Amino acid sequence: MSDIIFMFLFFFMVITTIRETTLFIRVRVPQATEVQKLEKKSLVSFIYIGVPLQGKYGTSSRIQLNDQFATVDDIQEFITQEREARDEADRRLLTTSMKIDKETRMGIVSDVKQELRKIGAFKINYSAAKGKASKK
Repeated sequence: MSDIIFMFLFFFMVITTIRETTLFIRVRVPQATEVQKLEKKSLVSFIYIGVPLQGKYGTSSRIQLNDQFATVDDIQEFITQEREARDEADRRLLTTSMKIDKETRMGIVSDVKQELRKIGAFKINYSAAKGKASKK
């Protein structure tokens, strides 16, 4: 009987996925021809930028950190918390991935990048979907 219970426990541990962030913004990433997969997703912190899905949060692009809206001023604290949650050896390998809606204006993206520079988070990744090259 205990063997069956452990077998079920092991089965559910294997098939269960870790909870991901619930997006409150629309993120349709742009397409790119040269994309690379991130090797260690456990060392990635995500910053989402896009228009809120619900109109009550406005119609201009907003920043989402984990499961809540944030401002540019919250980014330094977010990165600090992400670094402290990692092992000392892994902190230098931490990558900040920005998932940005393709309709987002660059002003807010530039502001986020400036805050990342201030805190010393220089390893930045821009998320994109693999697509075909456009012929012009």
